Amino acid sequence: MNTTEALLAALRQAVQQAPENVALRMHLADTLLGNDRPQEAEKEYRAALALAPDDLMLKIGLACAFYEQGKLSESLVIIEDILQDDKAPVRAHILHARLLLAAGEKEEAARAYRRAIAADPSLANDQLAERLRPYLNLQEEASDQHRERLPAGELPTAPDTAVERPQLSFKDVGGMEKLKDEIRMKIIFPLTRPELYQAYGKKVGGGILLYGPPGCGKTYLARATAGEVKAGFLAVGINEVLDMWLGQSEANLHELFEQARRNTPCVLFFDEVDALGASRSDMRRSAGRQLINQFLAELDGVNANNEGVLILAATNAPWHLDPAFRRPGRFDRILFVPPPDAGARAAILKILLQGKPAQEIDFALLARKTEGFSGADLKAGVEVAIEDRLREAMKTGTPAPLTTKNLLAAIATLKPTTKEWFATARNYALYSNQGGIYDEILAYLKL
Repeated sequence: MNTTEALLAALRQAVQQAPENVALRMHLADTLLGNDRPQEAEKEYRAALALAPDDLMLKIGLACAFYEQGKLSESLVIIEDILQDDKAPVRAHILHARLLLAAGEKEEAARAYRRAIAADPSLANDQLAERLRPYLNLQEEASDQHRERLPAGELPTAPDTAVERPQLSFKDVGGMEKLKDEIRMKIIFPLTRPELYQAYGKKVGGGILLYGPPGCGKTYLARATAGEVKAGFLAVGINEVLDMWLGQSEANLHELFEQARRNTPCVLFFDEVDALGASRSDMRRSAGRQLINQFLAELDGVNANNEGVLILAATNAPWHLDPAFRRPGRFDRILFVPPPDAGARAAILKILLQGKPAQEIDFALLARKTEGFSGADLKAGVEVAIEDRLREAMKTGTPAPLTTKNLLAAIATLKPTTKEWFATARNYALYSNQGGIYDEILAYLKL
């Protein structure tokens, strides 16, 4: 056992001996977070907050744990609540700057960073400051009463997102056979059997929109698609596109498409695409409308050839996406990604348990007991079971394999996170289902 694991084991044992000691729990949580174990840290911060719900440092710790897991919305809710207090710790402003930067609000992020550094210069972060440098300079000029217009040479440059080469393939994706078949017809077969598609004058390219509850494998499936055809994979988030400068967001989007065109065959994947393509009827500002118009023009290949650019997008809220994206030739395949069925849940559990000590696992029973669970829920269940085994191993000194009983006990502590999504989706499927686009949701809910 290395030094870090020994320290964590000692802290866990101490917490077991004094479970109501808030300071001790916070120390354990901070140590876990500092050792890149944010999921475990989240659990300890929650336990401590149950004992001391008004402790600001615990709240910031939980927000940091969320941030490290990519749960940006949850983190931002906590931080914005903390910042309503004039005596909010300076550390909250630093995290607020990171969250604003991730959301593309770079000027606001610069303000938050400057407030934090002004209060405590020791919190200066060179990496964060470099990413905010153009906006920090802008803030300094704004303090003068006469802000000069920056020359074009100092405007932010278009992004250069790395093109990945995923090693995943469909065999690494449990279930989703219908979705895989659709993707094979739209993306894979045009590349592996081009002569058949050329005979019908069918070009290689086009778009597929994946929608469904979070945690059901939309992003994972997109990466596996690229790996299946040995194509490049360019993942696009809103931070790679949105910019404070007028017209720069459109230029960023254009450059990302150009980068995909230079690296064909390439899967260009837009996660949370509704953030970039929200319905124009809901927008008050023309800048957002211009970005959507640019997005549509890029999909159509108005001034460029999209041959070999395979476009995938994912969203948890398809009802917020502008209807123009659903026109044939753009996202002309709109596929519902439901929670995995029993067979898929068993397959996912087998993948999750690969390489882990396990003994005579009844996957069929586990699949029956996890109705409605997403892939992320199943992963959480396996993690809880492993943590339980680790606790036992800390006491006995001997690691024991996972069993069906352990996994069932862990699963019993969780509830499917998909229920909340279906509560919202049901209303749209029943009352806003023009053209039958949400018929698959109705069929899944048996309505």
